Amino acid sequence: MSQFETRTSRRDFLRYGAVAVAAPSVLATVARAAERAAAPLGAKPLQVAVITGGHKYDEPNFAKLLDSLEGMKAGVQLMRDFSAAPEKVRDSFDVVVFYTMLMKDPEGNDKVALEHLGATEQGIVVLHHAILGYPKWPVWTEITGLPDRSFKFREGLELHVDVANPNHPITQVLKPWDMIDETYKMADAGPGSEILLTIDHPTSMKTIGWTRQYKKSRVFCFQSGHDNKTWANPNFHEVLSRGIRWCAKKI
Repeated sequence: MSQFETRTSRRDFLRYGAVAVAAPSVLATVARAAERAAAPLGAKPLQVAVITGGHKYDEPNFAKLLDSLEGMKAGVQLMRDFSAAPEKVRDSFDVVVFYTMLMKDPEGNDKVALEHLGATEQGIVVLHHAILGYPKWPVWTEITGLPDRSFKFREGLELHVDVANPNHPITQVLKPWDMIDETYKMADAGPGSEILLTIDHPTSMKTIGWTRQYKKSRVFCFQSGHDNKTWANPNFHEVLSRGIRWCAKKI
């Protein structure tokens, strides 16, 4: 895993069209239609900050994934740019999605911004390699529920995902599915975590999707999401979309 910071401007992000994904299950389609019908007419889209840095990724296809999330306005920015913004600007987002892999304890603006998380009801999503970040920093341990973030990884594996909790709003429309993704062999989430999704694979942690409460914020941690082989999977897309909306208290 090489580590370097990458920048995607909002203008570049908006250039890409919606991603073409396979149709989700009828149940998921009906559930989304019901949620849209229940939403106030002309409701503003969710404002979502997607924070990157410390790990390369497929920028065009990731932008397409974000652009395909219904009812959301999601823009990518580096951690250093997010943390440099005034507190009022950072707090204006309904949800912050971390897709970072920054391994040193945060300092300066980054530390201030991250320590401010949970001061409002702003939702927090910790996606894929972001769960590995800040391995010795207690605050990230509290947010992720992962006291031990040492890991080994394997890319491009065929995986079977089970729904451990079919009654949670994030997973209630889902059935078990297969997908290709990267795995992390590491300890599972600790106490205070509600387990939603699991994998039984020798190279993977067992729990790959879980929720937590961090101060005033809902938190959703999702180990999945390495590249476009995963992003284009309709079930991954559904989980990410519902996870963001749950964190924003919209489902």
